[in-house]
Amino acid sequence: MTDSRDMSIRIPPRGTRGAWMPSGRLFRAVTKPFFNRELARLEDPAASEQKLFMGFPVGVVTTVGSRTGQEHKHVLGVFPDGQDVWLLIASNGGAQAHPHWFINIAKNPDKVWLQIAGRRFRVNVESLQGKERDDAYARVAAVGRSYAGYPKKTDREIPVLRLTPAE
Repeated sequence: MTDSRDMSIRIPPRGTRGAWMPSGRLFRAVTKPFFNRELARLEDPAASEQKLFMGFPVGVVTTVGSRTGQEHKHVLGVFPDGQDVWLLIASNGGAQAHPHWFINIAKNPDKVWLQIAGRRFRVNVESLQGKERDDAYARVAAVGRSYAGYPKKTDREIPVLRLTPAE
């Protein structure tokens, strides 16, 4: 079954200010062992429920690179928002730039997979706007409290995405 919703994702303008985010080869070298450990834990096919990290729900989101065409796996906060509905917040810690995974989703919205609770499946992605976006962000910030401070750090609009199974 094909979903008839418009899968285009609007990329809001980059901010003019925001939190500093570490990057580069050294940062990746330091964080890679931790990331790989979390990835193995989250990709366990025997998992029967969504895993938590620092008190909020996480999952593995696989995107296809907008320039490379290669698959990339991201351990992200994936917040349940109803039966088979999840929210992603492209906060990037309140940085002025959007996270790379968000750009990949915006460029290839039909090539996104979610792995959660031992299941991996392709998802439809919808970009929330206006009051619907604001309400969804508030629900996430109530669970993942660190998200509440990110809008104060940046002047860019932080995208909120809704994921639903593609099948």
